[in-house]
Amino acid sequence: MQTRVVDYLMQAVSALGVRHIFGVDGANIEDLYDALFDTSHDLTGVIAKHEFSAATMADGYARSTCGFGVVAATSGGGAMNLVAGLAESFASRVPVLALVGQPPTALEGNGAFQDTSGHAGTIDAARLFGAVSTYCARVRSSAELPDQLAEAVDAARRGGPAVLLLPKDVQQADIGDVSPFRLPVENYVPDEAGLASVRAALTAGRRTGKIVIIAGDQVARDDARDQLARLATALDAAVGVAPDAKDTYDNTDPGFLGVAGTMGHPELIAAVRSAALCLLVGTRLPATAGSGLDELDCAVASIGIAPPYAPATHATSTDLAQTLADLADELRTGTTACAREAAAQPLTPLQVPRSAGPGLRYRDLVETIDAALPDGTDIFADAGNTGAAVVHHLRVPRGGRFTVALGMGGMGYTFGAGIGSAFARGQATDAPRRTVVIAGDGSFFMHGMEVHTAIEHELPVTFIVLNNNAHAMCVTREQLYYQDRYSFNRFRPTHIGAGIGAMFPELPTFSVRALPELADAIHHCFATEGPSFIAIDCDPDEVPPFLPFLTTIEQSEGAR
Repeated sequence: MQTRVVDYLMQAVSALGVRHIFGVDGANIEDLYDALFDTSHDLTGVIAKHEFSAATMADGYARSTCGFGVVAATSGGGAMNLVAGLAESFASRVPVLALVGQPPTALEGNGAFQDTSGHAGTIDAARLFGAVSTYCARVRSSAELPDQLAEAVDAARRGGPAVLLLPKDVQQADIGDVSPFRLPVENYVPDEAGLASVRAALTAGRRTGKIVIIAGDQVARDDARDQLARLATALDAAVGVAPDAKDTYDNTDPGFLGVAGTMGHPELIAAVRSAALCLLVGTRLPATAGSGLDELDCAVASIGIAPPYAPATHATSTDLAQTLADLADELRTGTTACAREAAAQPLTPLQVPRSAGPGLRYRDLVETIDAALPDGTDIFADAGNTGAAVVHHLRVPRGGRFTVALGMGGMGYTFGAGIGSAFARGQATDAPRRTVVIAGDGSFFMHGMEVHTAIEHELPVTFIVLNNNAHAMCVTREQLYYQDRYSFNRFRPTHIGAGIGAMFPELPTFSVRALPELADAIHHCFATEGPSFIAIDCDPDEVPPFLPFLTTIEQSEGAR
C-alpha cells in the first residue's frame, strides 16, 4: 500500500509520545485529517473553534506533559491565526510542532487561493513563521520530509515551536520506502566550567550565610521539580518562584517564600536582600519576575538554558533535572541538611486600596477557590487583573500544575491551554485530574467559546470567569496614568453565566454574587465529571495586587 507523507507524519507524531493533534480543518490540511482517521496509532484529532486556541491547546498539552504539542492548520487565514499562539510558545520556549497546509506547489505565484509562497507579491509564510519559531521549512517533496521533520523536532525540543509548511500535493505524495521516524536520544553535556563556578559560589554562600533560590519556568519544562526540592534541602535554602513557575516548588513547604516580581510577596524580597547568595534556577528573571530585586546586594548565581538579564555566575543547563540532581548529590556529601519546620509560613499579601464597588473582591474569591481545590488540581490563569490576583493569592495544590502565559501575555490563552492540558492529564487512566481555568470576561469574549470544545469531549474542566464588564487592567491604567479622564475599556453589563447556561443547557453553570454561593458552586462543579462553568461578578475599579500600580498610588499619595 502507498505510504503518503501524511501517513508518515501520523507515525512520527505517535513516536513523539503525542496522543492528540489540535487544529482546525480546511482544504489544504484535510489530507492530514484523512490520515488521522485511518491511522492505527493511538491518535485523536481535536477540532478547536479558532486556530489561536488550537495552538494554545498544543502549548498547554506540551507544558503539562513536559513533552511535545502538535497543532495542524490550513492555509491562508487559518495559518495566520496560528501566529499569536505560536508566539507565546516561542517566548516561553514550549516545544510545539505546527503542521501548516499550503496550496499545491504548481499554483505558487499563479493566483492560488490563500497563496503564501512569497511569489508574485504574496505573503511569505516561511518568513512570517520564521519570526515566531525555532525552525521553519517549506517541504518541497516527499523525499525532503524525513530530514526536515527530524530538524524540526530537534529544534522544538531545544525550546520553542517548529513549523513545517506542507503543500497539498506533497501531503498526498508517496513517501516511498523510508524507516519509521524515531525520536533521537538526547545527549546531556554538562557545562563543567560553569558548574564549577556555581558550586564554588554555593559553597561560599552556604559558609557565610543563607541561600535563597528563585525557580523559573524551565524547572517545569524539564520536569525538575523533585530535583529542585532535593537541592533546596541539601542547601537548606529558602525558595521563591517566578510568577509563571508557581508549581515548581511545594507552595505549602515551610521554606516557600512566595512569588517574585510584580505580583510577588515581601517575604521573598526581604530574604533575598539579606541572603549571602541568590541562586536563579531556570529563569532569566525578566521584568515580571525581577521587580523589587533590581539592586541585589547579595551574590547571584544562575543555572539554566540561558543566562539571566542581570549579571550572574552562570552555568548552562539544557536538562535541569539532571543538573540539579547532580548538584544535590554533590552538595549533600558530608553535610546534614537542616530539617524543615512542620508548618508552612503565612505569606503577607500586598495591601491594595479598599474597593467599594459591586461584586466580590479578588483576594476573597481567590482564597475561596484555593480552599476548595483538592491535591492534583491544575490551574490556568489568564492575563490581566484576574491573573495578577491568582498569581499572588492562590497556593498551587500539591501535585497540580500552574500555568500563566507571560511570554506574550495574550488574553484568552487559558481557554485553549487548559483544554489541551485536560486532554493530557484529565483523561489519564491512573489519576485523572480536574483543570480549572480562571479568566476575566475580556479574555472570555476573545476565546471563551472553546467551552464548546470541552463539552464536545466531556473534559473535566471548570471555567471560572471573573466578570467586571471591563478590560479591568486597562481601566486601572486609565485611572492611574491618564487622570481617569475617560475610559475606552468599560463594557455594557453582560450576564455571562446566564448566557452560557442558555447556550449549553446540559452544562452545570453558576452565576455567583456572594462568597457562600461561590463555595457551593465549586463543590457542585467538582462533583461533576465533565465540564462546568462559574461566572463571578467583580468590581472593575478594584486595584489588583500588582506592584507597579501600588507604587504609583503610594507615590501619588505621598506627593499630596
